[in-house]
Amino acid sequence: MKKINKSSRLSDQAFEILKESILVGELKGGDPLPEEKYSKQLGISRTPFRDTLTRLASEGLIIQRNGAPAVVADFTKEMSLEHMELRNILEVYNIEKVLLKIDSEMLESLKKNLEMQKRAIEENRYSEFMQLDKEFHLSLVSINANNEIKKIIQRVNDDLSRAFLILSKTVPQSAQEAQEEHGEIIKAIEMRDTVLAKNKMIVHLNNVEKRFLNYYQAKEDEDSN
Repeated sequence: MKKINKSSRLSDQAFEILKESILVGELKGGDPLPEEKYSKQLGISRTPFRDTLTRLASEGLIIQRNGAPAVVADFTKEMSLEHMELRNILEVYNIEKVLLKIDSEMLESLKKNLEMQKRAIEENRYSEFMQLDKEFHLSLVSINANNEIKKIIQRVNDDLSRAFLILSKTVPQSAQEAQEEHGEIIKAIEMRDTVLAKNKMIVHLNNVEKRFLNYYQAKEDEDSN
């Protein structure tokens, strides 16, 4: 785990370090976060560490307990599906805003991201692909002026990163399909066709959910054997 750079606000840095550790699976559901151990490991005092825990709890990443250390929150199949439903509602709505506000610079940025996704797949760099996938969706929402929608979609995408980490062995099977679906979304945006763009986003997000369910079932079957 990284240590704090004293030049920036301590609790902010500690928050980002612990959040990243949870999202990439370094810290797993149920892992305790004793104050003494982690404040020392991060190189900060207990007060900024407690501030960090409060922020992590507000994002649903940890559970704080009276008289016991906080623990990393589990992320279940049911929670994943709830987050996907929320993501579908917000991102399909958001695509209309994209069509109204997107400029040539942002369009080129999306195309560049798409090309980087393709190279990552070709070179079997699937953790990089997952990050680019996340950046693709967050780039679309960045166009929206509604900061609350941005925050919710950011959080949902963070949480779903944990879900797909559980199924990381399946990414090679789905990455190509997802990359092609992203390309279809970009084409529709470039055509300025709102109905088509919404339909392409719906198809993509529905396929993400189907792939998740298929792979989760396969994992459950594997674990039961």
